[in-house]
Amino acid sequence: MTTAKPYDIAIIGGGILGIATAMQTAAKHPRLRIAVFEKEPRIAAHQTGHNSGVIHSGIYYAPGSLKAKNCVGGAEALKRFADENGIKYELCGKVIIATTEEELPRLQELHRRGVANGVQGLEVIDRSRINEIEPNAAGIRGLYSPNTGIIDFTEVTRAYAAKFEQTGGEIKLDTRVEDIIERAGGVILQTSQGEIQASHLINCAGLYADVIAKMMGAAEDLRIVPFRGEYYELRPEAHSLIRGLIYPVPNPEFPFLGVHFTKRVNGTMEAGPNAVLAFAREGYTKTTFDPRESFDALGYGGFWTMARKYWKTGLHEIYRSFSKQAFTKALQRLVPSIREEDLIGGGSGVRAQAVASDGKLLDDFRIVESANAIHVLNAPSPGATASLAISAGILTMAETAFSLNQ
Repeated sequence: MTTAKPYDIAIIGGGILGIATAMQTAAKHPRLRIAVFEKEPRIAAHQTGHNSGVIHSGIYYAPGSLKAKNCVGGAEALKRFADENGIKYELCGKVIIATTEEELPRLQELHRRGVANGVQGLEVIDRSRINEIEPNAAGIRGLYSPNTGIIDFTEVTRAYAAKFEQTGGEIKLDTRVEDIIERAGGVILQTSQGEIQASHLINCAGLYADVIAKMMGAAEDLRIVPFRGEYYELRPEAHSLIRGLIYPVPNPEFPFLGVHFTKRVNGTMEAGPNAVLAFAREGYTKTTFDPRESFDALGYGGFWTMARKYWKTGLHEIYRSFSKQAFTKALQRLVPSIREEDLIGGGSGVRAQAVASDGKLLDDFRIVESANAIHVLNAPSPGATASLAISAGILTMAETAFSLNQ
């Protein structure tokens, strides 16, 4: 049954971006009737609740990109929000370590990017300075970012949600959007809880953002391909090996950062993640398999173009997924004293990686418009760090596209 009174804005997706967008829109336009629709029984159930909780500083991203523009300011806004709302975080610092001469030009490029992006406190460091910061790390040179931090993004999302609901916003859980019908003056969402009318729609559906967009005739040139990232935890006796965050120099051809060490704000330590193709969009385990979603990915031409380019890297990631010894060996490049027995089973996350029809892995954020709608089609890391900056940008787009200020 269709709701008697339509919503002004329906937001699909109860992750950190969907809730941040709802909060900021409701705060600026309190007269609008806004609702977030989330298919799970809780918010932050997927990418938001399965990441490593790093407040990124803005080192990796090409100057001028949306990631670069949103990360530095977004991190500062996030820390202010945390301070104002009693959310714990720690600026534990991060070292990116070069272990071979071949990696030095890439390390220097990261320094150049970070400086260009306005990252404060960056320092190119030698072996002795590396060991002052991380006594158990090995490397010939490093890049130190003292303002990189850690936080619980699920807690942040809950705080966003509380503020949104305080302004009269609604969060509808257990509400799966199954189809969208475009009508004059708005849309009708066909959901698991019945039909819902809305004048406008903002798609923050994460792993299913392309599915929602295609219901409205958008995003025909890309597909979300899920990559699972698997973590180990360090047993408590090994925590003393790590002080903060230790990362390798990433491969510039592959939009993943490589296995690394991460201190968590709850006091635990993680090692990982790898990046393996998942056989379901919410495929958090090796055995999770969704036939329809798997065949959908395998039937996409862009997937095969991507696979031809990255097959060697992909095979290595799969091998490391099944071999704890290989995983440990990769970690030992950064901290030689880590041992297999120091690693215990941890969690995993799934990254919604947009792949273009030509096989390119979209590296930057991608947010597009269609009739009565805005679609967030690619917002991987640092999406959580930059959530307030990205959602402010979405609100600016919405004010124009939806004529909110009239």
